[in-house]
Amino acid sequence: MSVRNEIQEVGFGNLDFLAKQVVEGFISGMHKSPFHGFSAEFAEHKVYNNGESTKHIDWKLFAKTDKLYTKRYDDETNLRCHFILDNSASMHFPEMKKQSIDHFNKLGFSSLAIASLIQLLKKQRDAVGLSVYDSDFSFYSPERGSNRHHAMILDALDKTVETPSKEGTTKTFEALHEIAEKLHKRSMVVLFSDLFQTDKETEDLFEALKHLKYNKHEVILFHTLDYTHEVDFNFDDRPIRYTDVETGQRIDLYADHAKVGYKKAMTHFIDDVKNTCGQYRIQYFPVDINASFHQILTHFLIQRQQFI
Repeated sequence: MSVRNEIQEVGFGNLDFLAKQVVEGFISGMHKSPFHGFSAEFAEHKVYNNGESTKHIDWKLFAKTDKLYTKRYDDETNLRCHFILDNSASMHFPEMKKQSIDHFNKLGFSSLAIASLIQLLKKQRDAVGLSVYDSDFSFYSPERGSNRHHAMILDALDKTVETPSKEGTTKTFEALHEIAEKLHKRSMVVLFSDLFQTDKETEDLFEALKHLKYNKHEVILFHTLDYTHEVDFNFDDRPIRYTDVETGQRIDLYADHAKVGYKKAMTHFIDDVKNTCGQYRIQYFPVDINASFHQILTHFLIQRQQFI
C-alpha cells in the first residue's frame, strides 16, 4: 500500500504530522537497504551486554519491555541543508480549492516533500534552513538545528500552501542569486521548482544555478512537474481556453492539435535543464507530483551520504 493511501484520511493542513507519516512509511521499507543505520531513530536494537557503555541504552524501550537494549547508529554529522521553495503562480498548478494527501498541486507536493526531508534531518540533528520566493522573498531563515526552528519552518510551509498564489511573473534566477549570496558556509542546497521562465530568461536561470555551486555547496534540483498535464499534455480533446498563470496570456485550442508540438518543446526544455545541471555538477532529479514521495527521499539520502 502506498504512503498516500495509508494517510489519505488526514487533511492537508498539518505538514508536521503528515511528514512524519510519510517518513515512517518510507523507513519501514528501508530494512536491509543501503541506508541501514542512517539515524538513531532508524536503527535496529541489540541486547545490552554487561560491561558495555550505558550511553546508548534505549530507556524508553526499557520502560516498555523491562529489558535493556542499545541502539545501532552512525555518528552524528554536521550537515547544513538549505531548502528553496518556488512559490510562483505556476507552482500552484493544478488549481484546486482544497488539497489533500492524495490530491495536491506542485506547491503542496513540494512543501510536504520538504517537510518530510526535514523530519529525516531532524532525526540526524542536522541544521536546516528555508527560502520561499515568488515575485520577491516571502520567507527566509538560515540553517539551525533546534526544535523551535524546525517548527517555525514547518509553520512557514503550512502558511505558504494555504495562501493563494500571487499574480505576475517570477524571476527565479534573481531569487537564486540572492540566496547564493546569503549561503556563506558549505551546505547542501535543495531546490524545488518547475523552473518555468520566459525563453529569454532561461540563460539567466542557468547562470543562477551555477552561482549556487559557489563555496562548494552541493546542489540538488528537484524539477517538479505535473507530468500528466505539463509533460504529456493529457487534456480532453475539446475546445479549451488555456491561460498562462504568470503572464495572463490565453489561447483557445484542441489538445490533440497541439500535443505533438508541445511535447517536443517540453522535452527539449527538460533536456536543456538536465544537461546544464550536468555541466555544472548539479544533481538533477525529475519529480512527478503524481508519483510517490519515496522517489525524493531515496535520492536525497544517496546524495546526503556522498556529501558528508
